Amino acid sequence: METVDDVAERAAGAPVPRRSPLARAGGLALAGVVLGCLVVLSTWLGARATGPGEVLRALWSDDGSYTAALVRELRLPRTLTGLLVGAALGAAGALMQALTRNPLADPGLLGVNAGASAAVVLAVGVLGVTDFGGFVWFAFGGALLATCAVYALGASGRGRGSPVRLVLAGAAVSACLSGLIAGVTVLDAATFDYLRFWTVGSLAGRRPELVADLVPFVLVGLVLALALTRPLNGIALGEDTARALGVNLARTRLLGVLAITLLCGSATAAAGPIGFVGLVVPLVARRLTGPDLRWSLPYAMVLAACLLLAADTAGRLVLPEGELEVGAMTAVLGAPVFVAMVRRQRGAAS
Repeated sequence: METVDDVAERAAGAPVPRRSPLARAGGLALAGVVLGCLVVLSTWLGARATGPGEVLRALWSDDGSYTAALVRELRLPRTLTGLLVGAALGAAGALMQALTRNPLADPGLLGVNAGASAAVVLAVGVLGVTDFGGFVWFAFGGALLATCAVYALGASGRGRGSPVRLVLAGAAVSACLSGLIAGVTVLDAATFDYLRFWTVGSLAGRRPELVADLVPFVLVGLVLALALTRPLNGIALGEDTARALGVNLARTRLLGVLAITLLCGSATAAAGPIGFVGLVVPLVARRLTGPDLRWSLPYAMVLAACLLLAADTAGRLVLPEGELEVGAMTAVLGAPVFVAMVRRQRGAAS
């Protein structure tokens, strides 16, 4: 007899190995240890060589030295921003894939990041807003409008709501918004200068005040995402089964869109549009844990933070002079995985 996990596994789009709760908990704890090590490395490594002892002294007390200023004002806020942005993107990607029942869905492919980016560009270029507290609301509004536009386009005509139509609608919306972003930045030199590093996705130069502003939005989004894991597990079994299990579909979808908007809006406002993290990491998490979102979502949060911190740290060291922005590093790492995933989906469908 087919069990609930079997049905959920089939709805996820690919077979996954079964894991015991103890193995899942152990894997999550191991990922947490790796994340802690990456946090240490991120505050330690950079263009200027600093020893572990210097970093610890700088974190313990501000003695007014250059090293203390470097660690406390630049590296630590950059690390914490990467931690929050990574967790937000991983959770948003897992939510998006669960809501659409589409393993190819992520905030970037479905236009959410492009909507937030376009709104921020307009806020900077037209209204002159230049701080996180000011344009984060524009990022939320742009993410929400892009999500609604993609769903409206994907739900129209034949095959409405299918994964392929949603991805195509997301690509169309993203292309239109990318043109808008390019037009605004080309026409306004000041806006281009301000946004040229932000639009590629970067954690450099983030200040401590940004972290304080970012924390509430990300925490609310993550708590809401974790609270939706049970009803989203029901939706993975199909709408009729979910209704039979007592899931309120309209409320779950509304709260899911709200959580995605909070997570993507705050992450994009803080670090710019960073691709592939919300797509690749949830797929890896589901392969490790199985289709149960109560496990795959926490895995996606931790693993995405690991990926972003590792990519950011590597980007500081890969070039002899200067650094490679984290958005470029995640694209280099994520694109091959995405291609392999698409080929696997095509092979499973044939």
